[in-house]
Amino acid sequence: MANHKSAKKRIRSSEAKNLRNKYQHKTTRNAIRKMRAMTEKTEAEALFPKISQMIDKLAKRNIIHDNKAGNLKSGLAMLIAKM
Repeated sequence: MANHKSAKKRIRSSEAKNLRNKYQHKTTRNAIRKMRAMTEKTEAEALFPKISQMIDKLAKRNIIHDNKAGNLKSGLAMLIAKM
């Protein structure tokens, strides 16, 4: 258990950040899943910039690794190209 006032505050703030990060990561994963289930190319192309932006934000905030972000965006772009 934390003994210092600053340590207790750190625990509270890290829990809040953890919840926010978890929400953003799950939302992005659901959007990616939704895009992979699409069959129409025009809809997927319209959704791709938004999902790409979400992935970039996760990478910027170190929720996911930069390389993983690049791999996800590349895979989605290839998926659109194959449609």
